[in-house]
Amino acid sequence: MFSSRRRAVAVAAAACLVLLAPIQASVSAEPTATAAQDSAIYTVPNTDSQTRTEINRTGAQVLSVSAGVATVEATAAQAEQLRAAGFALREETKVAEALQQLSGTERVPGDFPPDDQGFHNYDEMVAELDATVSEHPDIAAKSSIGTSFEGRDIPVLKISDNVAQDEDEPEVLFNCNQHAREHLTTEMCLHIAQRFTDNYTDPAIKDVVDNREIWVIPVVNPDGSIYDVESGQYQGWRKNRQDTGTDLNRNWGYLWGCCGGSSDNPDAETYRGTAEWSAPETAAMRDFIDSRVVGGTQQIKAAIDFHTYSELVLWPFGHTFDDVTDGMTQEEYDRFARIGGEMAGSNGYTPQQSSDLYITDGDSLDWMWGQHRILAFTFEMYPAEGGGIDGFYPPDEVIQQETARNDGAVDILLREAGA
Repeated sequence: MFSSRRRAVAVAAAACLVLLAPIQASVSAEPTATAAQDSAIYTVPNTDSQTRTEINRTGAQVLSVSAGVATVEATAAQAEQLRAAGFALREETKVAEALQQLSGTERVPGDFPPDDQGFHNYDEMVAELDATVSEHPDIAAKSSIGTSFEGRDIPVLKISDNVAQDEDEPEVLFNCNQHAREHLTTEMCLHIAQRFTDNYTDPAIKDVVDNREIWVIPVVNPDGSIYDVESGQYQGWRKNRQDTGTDLNRNWGYLWGCCGGSSDNPDAETYRGTAEWSAPETAAMRDFIDSRVVGGTQQIKAAIDFHTYSELVLWPFGHTFDDVTDGMTQEEYDRFARIGGEMAGSNGYTPQQSSDLYITDGDSLDWMWGQHRILAFTFEMYPAEGGGIDGFYPPDEVIQQETARNDGAVDILLREAGA
């Protein structure tokens, strides 16, 4: 997508971004790519949501599940701890070796490997948003929700028929790339931006744009996303670049650290940070979403937080296995399940409550619903399963197919935002 103009605007955007990105990394310890240094991929048979939660609580991370077999990323120490707890681990590959193989032998510093140039790096993403605004100034406007730890802009695109006005219309948020290595999600957000601007002459698209305010945030974690590819070889990096890195999707403020669904170990992949909202990126997301409370009413009615991978449609809550609980009535749960099932029927994903995968806490899904009653879903995109780390780095040939695959689901959510 955007291939005709991608490289033409990238150089100019990169020059401008130098001025926008005062680097602050010197104030803190330099994070290390622990995953690439010490981790391996293992398979663990006969798991369920409870045992997968136990696996994650060691600091290891469940990457995907197929027929009860969990694919797990773990350091040697975490693997030893899991075996001591009775888990049967089978090592599949070393993460460092897999990353090297995925990256190929050629290196393009600051960019994706040559075989994956269809993906947009940060500079190119910003350039695409600027080009969209230039081509569609009446319906698209770019602004910022704040800056990252290293001082980079976190841009947001608004799409609406009267884009300069704050109209009394249902708003829908699509955000991507909370986790650095999940680059396919950035392409998903760019696809949404393209679809609802370039196709405005389509009556169905025009009807949506004229009756909704759409917000698109393609990269929540710019520092981590850049770091993951800046050497020209994939790093397998998940977190932001603050100290040893914080898992942004465990740093949100709803029941932060409540339920064993995140780690207090700074080296863990699911490290929740020193306090809720301690990561500037999540604080920026909070402030933006809070700012959409107008006259005491939250204007954002629905949202999708895109991740990879596993091909899942997830809904709240993640912090509890209970369907009905404090903050979730049976009627509300049934609505989530109905809409989630309909969206999954359109894209072939598996619909389930978030905790059916494993317990999480401090995630965006729970906060959006628990704090603001936003009809919030998490999508885990392509592939359905993988050999481990390679699931985060699909070939660029799948971008068009796997982003367009969610068009129907996006349309369903936009419809439900007005219900």
